[in-house]
Amino acid sequence: MPQPYPHGELVLVIDCSDLDRSAEFWAAVLGYTAGHVTGGPYRALTPASGAGIEVLLQRVPDVKRQKNRLHLDLRTPDMAAEVERVRSLGATLLTSEPVVEDGWHWHILADPDGNEFCVLQPPPAR
Repeated sequence: MPQPYPHGELVLVIDCSDLDRSAEFWAAVLGYTAGHVTGGPYRALTPASGAGIEVLLQRVPDVKRQKNRLHLDLRTPDMAAEVERVRSLGATLLTSEPVVEDGWHWHILADPDGNEFCVLQPPPAR
């Protein structure tokens, strides 16, 4: 079920070059279920529980050339384990050492299309 916002529904769209590869990657990373959308170059990913934000993959002909202006943060209590898990699914690690800021630790990774996302570990007190 899509998440409401005051004027309708909130859907996150990720550009990609290969719908099947991206659907397999992001469904495994997020624990979502991949479906098909008819009428265009799209694949829908929905939370297995039905509650949460829908992710729509959109096949585009152009290649990513610059840093994302918007990205996903995956917050986890075990950053090292989550980084290894998403790398085993096809992510590329972009930082050699974790970034540390105000007690937060994170690595920057890229999906198979080069879209950046972060795996973060909150400070212990959070």
